[in-house]
Amino acid sequence: MIPLLLVQLGTTVVSAFFVSFRDAARIGMAVLFVFTGVSHFSRLKADMAAMIPPPLTGALWVISVTGVFELAGAVGLLLPAVRRLAAWCLIALLVAMFPANVYAALRNTTLGGRAATPLLVRTPLQIFWIAALWWSAAR
Repeated sequence: MIPLLLVQLGTTVVSAFFVSFRDAARIGMAVLFVFTGVSHFSRLKADMAAMIPPPLTGALWVISVTGVFELAGAVGLLLPAVRRLAAWCLIALLVAMFPANVYAALRNTTLGGRAATPLLVRTPLQIFWIAALWWSAAR
């Protein structure tokens, strides 16, 4: 739930300084991906690796690569020249990583000692983030 709060907070704060709510939403999504990207290099790294379905379960390199992709996408959302490309790449990344969230929820994997987000919560969140990326930067 923290990532959702970051998007809401980032969008609300930024909308006070930018003309367009669309720009504020795009920047809020960049904040989200900085937060989640950095978490790939934190103490949660091993827990995230346990979320990956076979045959790559436990592959720390996958966590590092996806963390770099998230950070690069966040930066890209802020650069007008690559904003659309970054949004589409992040959408693809969210779709590609969704099976790991399903696997984690079904296997009762923990993240930092807490249960993985239930699918009834995670699925609408993924759809929301994809829609927010599309609306704010990809179209």
